[in-house]
Amino acid sequence: MRRIAVVGSGGAGKTTFATLLGDRLGLPVIHLDEHYWHPGWIATPDAEWRACQRELIAGEQWIVDGNYSSTLDLRLARAEAVIILALPRWRCLLGVWRRWKNHHGHDIQAPGCPERIDIEFLRWVWNYPTRGRARLNAALQQHIRDIRVIEL
Repeated sequence: MRRIAVVGSGGAGKTTFATLLGDRLGLPVIHLDEHYWHPGWIATPDAEWRACQRELIAGEQWIVDGNYSSTLDLRLARAEAVIILALPRWRCLLGVWRRWKNHHGHDIQAPGCPERIDIEFLRWVWNYPTRGRARLNAALQQHIRDIRVIEL
């Protein structure tokens, strides 16, 4: 496998997992948060984000971590495998809390974006097993014959 997408809820450990997997397989790792967020937690506009992601995944070897359901179709069309980190809600919320506790005020996700917790993000993490996973499953159905799905 040379092109792998790592997806799952916030706090599931996607970035850590992708980094370790990239080291083990000798593949470059692309952390989508680093490219999506601009200083002050300013999101990249949709059209620009799709163009950016097309460039990011144009290579023949990569591991990409991040969800971004609006561009999941681009990644799945190129990926050879998808690794889903399917942890329970409480583990993901604990992961979010640990990240905040250990890195509060530091730019972990993207430059100029200090680590924080807000209610909108916590809601997204809580609802991921139903809402986010449903979007992921629907997108996977379009690529299921061409892609290996590994759920952890």
